[in-house]
Amino acid sequence: MTERREFILNSIKTAGLVSLAGLTWSAYVDEVTAKTLILRPPGALSEPDFLSTCIKCGMCVEACANRDTKPKNAEPTLLLAKTGSNRPIGTPYFMPRDEPCYMCPEIPCVPVCPTGALDENIVSTKNKLDINKAKMGLAIVDKQNCIAYWGIQCDACYRACPLLDKAITIEYSQNKRTGKHSYLKPIVHANHCTGCGLCELACVTEKPAIFVLPLAIALGKVGDHYIKGWDKEDEKRVKNAKARLNKTDINKKSAIDNLNDAGDLY
Repeated sequence: MTERREFILNSIKTAGLVSLAGLTWSAYVDEVTAKTLILRPPGALSEPDFLSTCIKCGMCVEACANRDTKPKNAEPTLLLAKTGSNRPIGTPYFMPRDEPCYMCPEIPCVPVCPTGALDENIVSTKNKLDINKAKMGLAIVDKQNCIAYWGIQCDACYRACPLLDKAITIEYSQNKRTGKHSYLKPIVHANHCTGCGLCELACVTEKPAIFVLPLAIALGKVGDHYIKGWDKEDEKRVKNAKARLNKTDINKKSAIDNLNDAGDLY
């Protein structure tokens, strides 16, 4: 083999390895990014705990597929992540625009979980399953592209919401552009929204102007600095908080002395 030919072959091999490494790294970055945007079934633990507890058995997906409460032509809500889906392989998730959670009262996907990755306690009230307690995500309204915010009458997401007048309400305000009509603006209430995604499926725009994001992405965090002083329950949130104060010695001088001292500065 000539030196020239050997050089060309080695160059091709090197280029191939570099390309493969680039593709591998790109896939890894995409998967890591996608993990933060996955919507899990009702009762799912926080994402790190869910991933360490879920054994990828698929029993929740099977229970979802065999449920009796889905619409006649609906496909199963829950899917199992496959290779190339940029999601942890074998774990359950759903995509509301394709198939939302239909809020089955019996929540069949949760009791069958053998490890507690889907925790009945999270979706229960007084030891009874309650789908309204689910927190799969939070619906977010894109006010720039929601046609209701343009002044075009639309309440599709509001009507689709299973918690009517709780999770989504309509805010009426005057349309000063026409002077004759009202805006019918959808308002999402995080304390009631379950993240089922029925609103996202119902949205009439080409790309939904209301969509569900995981709570970790959709919600901010107040921290321990602020509490609702009028809410006793909120005070419990900071019960064990450690104060972070800058201690300053109390000035024991009289007001007159302080004024005189200040005058010395000029």
